[in-house]
Amino acid sequence: MRLYNYWRSSASWRVRIALAWKKVPYEYRAVHLVKEGGEQYRPEYKAMNPASQVPLLELDDGRTIAQSMAIVEYLEERYPTPSLLAGDAWRRARIRQLAEVVNSGIQPFQNMPATLGYVKDVLKGDETAWVRHFVTRGLGFLEKTAVETAGTFLVGDEPTLADVFMVPQLYAARRFSVPVEPFSTLLRIEAACNDLPAFAEAHPDRQPDAPRP
Repeated sequence: MRLYNYWRSSASWRVRIALAWKKVPYEYRAVHLVKEGGEQYRPEYKAMNPASQVPLLELDDGRTIAQSMAIVEYLEERYPTPSLLAGDAWRRARIRQLAEVVNSGIQPFQNMPATLGYVKDVLKGDETAWVRHFVTRGLGFLEKTAVETAGTFLVGDEPTLADVFMVPQLYAARRFSVPVEPFSTLLRIEAACNDLPAFAEAHPDRQPDAPRP
């Protein structure tokens, strides 16, 4: 199994957390999103993923899965223990709801260069104001919704898919200088996640393609 990803990509980070949580071995394949115009646009990579995005999971038989949500759901079905979607139907739906606040309600608005490049170069807008607005708004939704189900983690006292999506998003928020102090529930849960070996192992700074001091 091979994971094509980039050290600082929040979507890639989600998949790394899930793989580490489930202790699934994989081969790390770095795809640099900036160097030489972006390695994701090279013909050999586009042949595997026409969207020119990371992450991409290549199975041992050569089949591939793109999009972090699809990959993590595949891992959940293929390696159900330890689960990231445990509980009854309502609880699993709530976990997915919180994850989708990040996946579809925040991350696309901060995507570079697809979104921010268009805002800056085509619309001639303030891409920094754009991303801070949407990230702040989305984290506000996440905070308010999470209060209803939060225990040690976003939904109860075990990590779930929702936490897998939240932790990289808070990291991205800080990159864009979004004040995260108002989101006290999220910050408390982030700290609990960061104490877990699987989350620490998946951190961008620990990846082989991360810049070294």
